[in-house]
Amino acid sequence: MGTQPPLMRTRLTRHARNLALELVLPLVLLVLWWFLSARSTSPYFPPLATILSQFQQTWLFAHFLSDAVPTLQHLAVGFCVAVVVGVAAGIVLGSLPLLAEAAAPVLEFVRSVPIAALLPAGLLLLGIGPAFQIAVIAFSATWPILLNTLDGVRGIDSTVLDFARSYRVPMLVRLFRITIPAAGPNIIAGMRVAVSLAVSVVIFSELIGATDGIGYQILQAQFSFAVADVWAGIILLGILGYLINIVFRGFELLALRQHRSMRKPS
Repeated sequence: MGTQPPLMRTRLTRHARNLALELVLPLVLLVLWWFLSARSTSPYFPPLATILSQFQQTWLFAHFLSDAVPTLQHLAVGFCVAVVVGVAAGIVLGSLPLLAEAAAPVLEFVRSVPIAALLPAGLLLLGIGPAFQIAVIAFSATWPILLNTLDGVRGIDSTVLDFARSYRVPMLVRLFRITIPAAGPNIIAGMRVAVSLAVSVVIFSELIGATDGIGYQILQAQFSFAVADVWAGIILLGILGYLINIVFRGFELLALRQHRSMRKPS
């Protein structure tokens, strides 16, 4: 027990060092971009100083609450819906092989339909607004979570499940103490893929069926030929994507901490 704090400090130091190393290359590229674009006269590639000035004016003040916050809200709600639906459906299908076999053709058909082909139907059914964006995000992010959860549940040792049934362990206890922890690494892996899809899809949905959001502002800047605003929006997307990835990595470390400790040799 006395070795836990030093181990924790070692892990935190290692993660902080890795994070610092990750920031080196982006900073170098920004410096190169700054000097190489300083004398640019191209209307499509303005100087980085101009882009950052527009970024400060647009996204740090004018449109952050009105556009960036709604994007993050739609992303969070759609992703949470995908997690609930994907994990629940994956556990049910993984626990009932016959049902999984029967549902496989339908799942493969729906999963193979491109999200772009469903957008017109989604607009007709839900209209322009948050409901459409949340539905599109949830639909696209559900599949990697569902399929990974299904594989994780199928991979659980049947001896463990038979042992729990033989001792008449209640279903909810089996679910939260055996099934979900055992399938946890697969579920987290599916969520990692899903969060990347969700970030891409939320912007895509705002380019088509939205009246606010980051994607909507980028589209309006494109229509008005405000090239610096377009680049500012792209930079904001990159920053948000990176921060979301860092947050998810922290969640992954916490969620799989017990699983990793059980795999380490004593």
